[in-house]
Amino acid sequence: MLVLKNVSKSFGTKKAVDNISLTLDKPGVYGLLGTNGAGKTTTIRMILGILKKDEGEINWDGKQVDRKSVNFGYLPEERGIYPKTKIYDQLMYFAELKGINKNEADASIKKWAKDLKVEEYLPMKAEKLSKGNQQKIQFMIAVIHNPELVILDEPFSGLDPVNTELLKNIIIDLVKKGKYIIMSAHQMLTIEEFCSDILILNRGKTVLQGNLKEIKETYPANRLQINVDRKIENYINELGLEIENEKNNEYTIKINNENVAHNLLSRVVQDGVIVSKFEIMKPTLNEIFIEKVGE
Repeated sequence: MLVLKNVSKSFGTKKAVDNISLTLDKPGVYGLLGTNGAGKTTTIRMILGILKKDEGEINWDGKQVDRKSVNFGYLPEERGIYPKTKIYDQLMYFAELKGINKNEADASIKKWAKDLKVEEYLPMKAEKLSKGNQQKIQFMIAVIHNPELVILDEPFSGLDPVNTELLKNIIIDLVKKGKYIIMSAHQMLTIEEFCSDILILNRGKTVLQGNLKEIKETYPANRLQINVDRKIENYINELGLEIENEKNNEYTIKINNENVAHNLLSRVVQDGVIVSKFEIMKPTLNEIFIEKVGE
């Protein structure tokens, strides 16, 4: 279990993190969100023991976090690999820094290289790799020592769709193996896909926190997706609704209550329109995020 309680950190007169608390009490992915400069990186560095907190408590399994005692992994947003050094040598170096002997490190490197499909790059210098493959090597460094908690800052940066899907499946597998993961990302769809609980920071303060599904339930439905076999603009206009997007008879419609959506469905079905999809939607995490920190 990871527990942050009333944690604060200042740099001079600027309070970067102001009295935040969070708890990870079961394996899974926890979303840490905020605009640039909101305090995410400072919070991450305090969890890792890189920065000392000014106030509050940070405990892992009931013990105060100390860089010498915790087994955490960290994928920073910035690249941290050496361009002129061979990939295998770098991975071995970082593994030994984590206290792994050479035989274990070699086995771990080969295992992760196979999983991430980068075996052919192990003898190459890092500068020869694409941005996406460098990101996969950086991910290997974060997990090569089998950490209990993994912090991922923008993990899908630079990855194409194929490699994004590959890394997503690996993260899912880590959770199945009982790992605790904190993920920070600007792609809200990614956070919605992975995270059951979130914390949104704005100027160092917590502006929203809790279970994402429960948070969404507090918001009224605001749009309808309906896919049909013909144009239905006349029905939409009769009900005074606004089309947000339409393509190939797939409509996204703004609504202010669920009754009007069911009314539309009833009318089109009554007139023989075939409906292949009908989904009443809550606000997206992206919309909620903008509402909370958009100013």
